[in-house]
Amino acid sequence: MAVQRENPYPNFNFAVDIGGGGEIAFAEVELPSAEIDVIEYREGADRTNAIRKLPGRVRYGNVVLRRGIDGGLDLWNWFKAVRDGQLERRNVTITLLDESRAPVQQWRLRDAWPTKYNPSDLNAKGNEVAIELLELACESIDIE
Repeated sequence: MAVQRENPYPNFNFAVDIGGGGEIAFAEVELPSAEIDVIEYREGADRTNAIRKLPGRVRYGNVVLRRGIDGGLDLWNWFKAVRDGQLERRNVTITLLDESRAPVQQWRLRDAWPTKYNPSDLNAKGNEVAIELLELACESIDIE
């Protein structure tokens, strides 16, 4: 699905499907990093003191989703289910869209589940939108 072009895509046009039946609008998505541990290895019979570096375990960071509080309880109910011992893993899809809202690249998070729920602070003197945050752990990431 990845569509290559000369100019990079802007980062403000995206869609998120948290696997619960339809897309949910988010104001911000922090995509997770992917890292491979390095295993340093040296055999006893090696003639040099140099070590070999081999790939080890793969680690994926958490994805952070932020949206304005609109009264919907979808994110809270998912977090609450996990909190109450009902681990509900979902496949989450984050899609980057072009100017005509056609998909150009997708990040697929396998077996994601909420690790953190954080509603924003309330302030009688403020005039900003109230934001809720949901942080998800995942087993793996694929890009299409």
